[in-house]
Amino acid sequence: MTTARNYTLLAEQSPLIVAAALACCDRLRKGGKIIFCGNGGSAADCQHLAAELVGRFILERRPLPALALTTDSSILTSISNDYGFAEIFERQVKALGRADDVLIGLTTSGRSTNVIRALNCARAMGLLTIGLFGAKPTDSALVCDHAIHVPAEEAARVQEMHIGVGHLFCEIIKRELR
Repeated sequence: MTTARNYTLLAEQSPLIVAAALACCDRLRKGGKIIFCGNGGSAADCQHLAAELVGRFILERRPLPALALTTDSSILTSISNDYGFAEIFERQVKALGRADDVLIGLTTSGRSTNVIRALNCARAMGLLTIGLFGAKPTDSALVCDHAIHVPAEEAARVQEMHIGVGHLFCEIIKRELR
């Protein structure tokens, strides 16, 4: 990730990142959990960030409830087979999501149908919705309580910045919920 992009991200998005992280803290204090979804490399990023919260991030602290909807191959393949790939996250949100939870959807393009459907479903169920997107604005941001657009267009650079934003979330959550 280039330094100029890092500075642009921090300068433009810091208030949004902090607000989203503090909203996550509020939901965690109410007994909620953080749920992640994304495709491809973003699926791996979801697992990485969930692991940072359940395990630890930098300092020892209590485990925090988080999960990635990208990890159970039996669920993913059965939903894809029976309902279609567009429903793989939405159906899991319906099964696992509760009003005090947070859904964080990662999509480099902002156009991943299954992520957008999950965000729509989560919002309708009362979950806090956070979207991590690339630079190009899309209608996906409209279904998010907090939409963070990173200043990159290539998928690899977007994913690198999504992990950076995710680590900032973890840092803020760690400090707030010690």
